[in-house]
Amino acid sequence: YTLQDVDFAELNTWSNKMTEKMRSLPQLADVTSDLLDNAPQLKMTINRDQASRFGISPQAIDDTLNDAFGQRQVSTIYKRYNQHHVVLEVDPRYQEDPTSLEKIFVKSNTGRQVPLASVARFSTTNTALSVNHQGQFPAVTISFNLRPGVSLGDATELINGAARELGMPSSIQGSFQGTAQLFQASLATLPLLIGAALVVVYIVLGVLYESLIHPLTILSTLPSAGLGALLALLVTGKDLSLVAFIGIILLMGIVKKNAILMIDFAIDAERRDDLTPEEAIYQACVVRFRPIMMTTLAAMFGAVPLIIATGTGAELRQPLGISVVGGLIVSQILTLFTTPVIYLTFEHLRQWTRRHFHARPATASAAGVS
Repeated sequence: YTLQDVDFAELNTWSNKMTEKMRSLPQLADVTSDLLDNAPQLKMTINRDQASRFGISPQAIDDTLNDAFGQRQVSTIYKRYNQHHVVLEVDPRYQEDPTSLEKIFVKSNTGRQVPLASVARFSTTNTALSVNHQGQFPAVTISFNLRPGVSLGDATELINGAARELGMPSSIQGSFQGTAQLFQASLATLPLLIGAALVVVYIVLGVLYESLIHPLTILSTLPSAGLGALLALLVTGKDLSLVAFIGIILLMGIVKKNAILMIDFAIDAERRDDLTPEEAIYQACVVRFRPIMMTTLAAMFGAVPLIIATGTGAELRQPLGISVVGGLIVSQILTLFTTPVIYLTFEHLRQWTRRHFHARPATASAAGVS
């Protein structure tokens, strides 16, 4: 979780608060921050009134400190074959001790040597060892791990809630990075992926059956499959992870097959044998019951090893098997009864629409002839 702000001091304060808040959450573990703000810093404050009485300007103090610690090149010694740069600095043994500043003298405009400690005071504080940036703004990244049994989706919700409880100013922007960012991106695209799949399936079925209504009958079996998958995950205590979503998308192809077997037979029986919709769908249920059960049981037993498997990576594949088996069980129980009802409802609606909209032109033309 990364925090960004233009003001580094404000970012430093609120990032520490956010880190402590995240550490108080029992669902998170190993909460650490990349902000290293414990580096020692010596701060010098110039007493400008005192310095002016001695005839010392702030520029003179800056130049003196630069000569002592800035390793400033002051001259170059030229010899016959090479040259040597002359660097002005204090003895290296004085550069490691902060108390050495009390031994430095500053030259006033009158030529007097005034101790630096007479015109400035020193204080020791802490500062950041390094300042990380992201998108040209100072940033602090807080890393965390999850406790056993806690999903990444729950963790992101908890962190967003913690940020709202702290009431951070609007100038601080928080965003997830790394695995959490990929998780949010995948969740954002999954509804679009499922919607696109439904549209493609509807177009293909509409072209296949030359109808705009019967594809809806086939697609009506999908909600029961999704409900079964969610119930199975809820009963087993598994999270709705990306792998479980893949299982739900897989169900769209398996469950849709049951309705296709019945609807395809019923439509063919109506057109070829001139049967009524009730007779056609009844005959389809009787004839297609066996292949529907066989294909469903084959798919279901094929997913059972994913559920009972053990070993490395088994916990990643278990939601896939659970969602497939749960969706097949619930959809198999419901679609055998709901698909004929929905088919008859849409078929009666289609026939009523045809009679209603085709009767008016015929009546009008008959009246014109008479």
